Amino acid sequence: MKTILGIESSCDETAAAVVVNGSEVLSSIVSSQVDTHAKFGGVVPEVAAREHSKSILPVVKLALEESGVGLEEVDAVAVTQGPGLMGALLVGGSFAKGLAASTGKPLIPVNHIHAHVHGAFLGLEHEKQKPEFPALSLVVSGGHTNLYYMENATDFQLLGASLDDACGECLDKVAKLFDLGYPGGPAIEKLAQQGQIGAVKIPRMMAGRDDCMMSYSGLKTHMVYFKQKYPEHDVGLLADVLSSFQDEAFLQIIRKVVHATQCLRESGKKVNSLVVAGGVSANQRFRQLALEHLPFPSVFPSLKYCSDNAAMIAALGWHLAHGCTEHEFRKLDWQQFPRYDFNFSNL
Repeated sequence: MKTILGIESSCDETAAAVVVNGSEVLSSIVSSQVDTHAKFGGVVPEVAAREHSKSILPVVKLALEESGVGLEEVDAVAVTQGPGLMGALLVGGSFAKGLAASTGKPLIPVNHIHAHVHGAFLGLEHEKQKPEFPALSLVVSGGHTNLYYMENATDFQLLGASLDDACGECLDKVAKLFDLGYPGGPAIEKLAQQGQIGAVKIPRMMAGRDDCMMSYSGLKTHMVYFKQKYPEHDVGLLADVLSSFQDEAFLQIIRKVVHATQCLRESGKKVNSLVVAGGVSANQRFRQLALEHLPFPSVFPSLKYCSDNAAMIAALGWHLAHGCTEHEFRKLDWQQFPRYDFNFSNL
């Protein structure tokens, strides 16, 4: 199995891609709904599902056209099985199942969070640029803040996660609090660049816990209190506080990575690199802090593969297809999110 058609529809991007051998991207098409949802200040699930149903056929057609690969040359279809918005997932999953059934292609279910990690492997020109296993991997996005230990490309051992808000969700909510627009992460990053780091004291999140769990609700609440205390703040003060807020949002994660590394090495396990993925991995300050504070190489995706895309779905699908039988797919992935279980026996 060589050429995989990937389909992604977990949230507000309808995407399709053709990927060869798990890393060579022949095409990657993303139809974003950001403008549609911006007026609501966030994603509306029913609207997202309706937009996916409009876009999925033309997006898949365009991905095949740009790749130069005919549908008959595709070896398998990989599709996001979850997690995500139920209606959005059903659009992509149903389309992929129908496509696989009508063409006789294998259907590969893919965990969306795990697939983000493989976004960091896409488009690397040299083998030495690729992360070295065993590795730690971070998925930092609007919906997830997860830390994994990976002994190979398909092994995801969850070490820690956010107990409440995801990091990206916290950034979006704070941006909305200060009327900075949606999505909030890029808006905060831009304004924070004008501020002085450390000029405003921010509490350290989860400092008293000796584990890898994270939390963002307290950080968000701190910003609510700041606005209540300084309702007439000027742009300079806001830039200073956002600069400090952004640093703490990222440094909490980095502290947990350092802690996980120490615990793993004490138990005799190696950590050779860190892979960072998800929409928040596009933040340049986050990348700078990782390079400054971590004792091993950090690999970030190209900016075009940070946010949701189908190339990452196809890439992980390729690895799964080479490492699991159909029975193992159902055992390892489908049972984790049973409400999205598209029955292989009907294909």
